[in-house]
Amino acid sequence: MMDETEFWGLVDSAREAADGDPEDQSDLLVERLSQLDPDAVLDFARHFEARSNRAYRWDVWGAAWVLLGGVSDDAFEAFRYWLIGQGRGIFEGALLDPDALADLLEDFDDQVDGDCEDLGYAADEAYERLTGAPLPDLELAPAPREPIGEPLDFESEAVLAERYPRLWERFRV
Repeated sequence: MMDETEFWGLVDSAREAADGDPEDQSDLLVERLSQLDPDAVLDFARHFEARSNRAYRWDVWGAAWVLLGGVSDDAFEAFRYWLIGQGRGIFEGALLDPDALADLLEDFDDQVDGDCEDLGYAADEAYERLTGAPLPDLELAPAPREPIGEPLDFESEAVLAERYPRLWERFRV
């Protein structure tokens, strides 16, 4: 049974080996997961999906909106995958206070960062390599139908600047 420390260790080691490049991190994660047994890959997938669901929140979506200058439903999913890929400290810090991403992210290039759909499918790919079968149902509670929390008016710069003053100052002004 993979615990949370092992999960974050895999995420961190792949990010460090990829020099922070999200696509390379995804490829490296697939390689590393493919060296584990299928049950460990399932455990990793459960950890990953549970964290993606935890980050499905209006306030996190608003932070992504400021960082990327707008984020669709699909892009927000890719942002959550990327956020998990940044490691436990940044992920948990962002959930505690999404505006703290202004301080937590050393570098952020909106052409490269904030988007890593492939990371969300690393476990699927590794599992299929190992077993020849698609990743089975993870038997987790269903993802929330709507983001958690109070909706924000993403179209209002005033609302975003007030809710995310540090992010707004660093990435939009």
